[in-house]
Amino acid sequence: MDIFQTIILALIQGLSEFLPISSSAHLLLPKELLGWSDQGLAFDVVVHMGTLSAIVYYYRAIIKVLIVDFYYSVLKTREYGQSRLAWGVLLGTIPVGLSGLLFKDFIELNLRSIEVIAYSTLVFGLLLGVASWLSGNNNKPRDIVTWMDVGFVGIMQALALIPGTSRSGITITAGLLLGLSKQASTQFAFLLSIPVITLSAILILFDLYQHPQNVDWLLLILGFIISAFSAYFTVVFFIKLLDTIGLMPFVVYRVILGVLLLTI
Repeated sequence: MDIFQTIILALIQGLSEFLPISSSAHLLLPKELLGWSDQGLAFDVVVHMGTLSAIVYYYRAIIKVLIVDFYYSVLKTREYGQSRLAWGVLLGTIPVGLSGLLFKDFIELNLRSIEVIAYSTLVFGLLLGVASWLSGNNNKPRDIVTWMDVGFVGIMQALALIPGTSRSGITITAGLLLGLSKQASTQFAFLLSIPVITLSAILILFDLYQHPQNVDWLLLILGFIISAFSAYFTVVFFIKLLDTIGLMPFVVYRVILGVLLLTI
């Protein structure tokens, strides 16, 4: 990779990781349209760590509360403060973690085609549209995450292993279908991303250990910085504009992108 490819791919990762539009679909476009080679495992690790650092920094205050309340819930063996949300983030990660371990090779061999990404971009984009419409007609959306929410959102998150689904998209969709408000669905979806991105980076590091690569450290550092800053500002503006613009613009965008990918 050269510096131009590094900037573009890091921006794509940072901008699309937390928007409900599928980062895998967007990372495929430069490869298919411009004939770019695969960016490599080392680059995948650093841009994932960049987006992880962005979301951790954004939610740093909430994370501190969740860690403390989780500790006291274990110590007192009962719910304490925001401990349910803390447990929910951990338990909601189990389905995608197990599915990733069980089906990683199958997904790599059979589901990373442009056709699969195109159809999943379309189907799950339309499902997001349905959830957004139902949420708009819900007069009493909830802000409290229940145990049923944790189970359903966690199971739905496992579908994000299908390229083109969008992890943030499917988890926000699941929350809205259950009657959570857009803000509560988005916060839970983004908090769930922390252990998921961490596990993903660990798996990539393991693959990198098995298949070492020569790397350009300056390009990797540049990729980390760009992905971190672009991801952070994306989260800030997305959450601020959520009540104003809603989710339908992203639904329309996904439909257009899916059609474009099928055309390719």
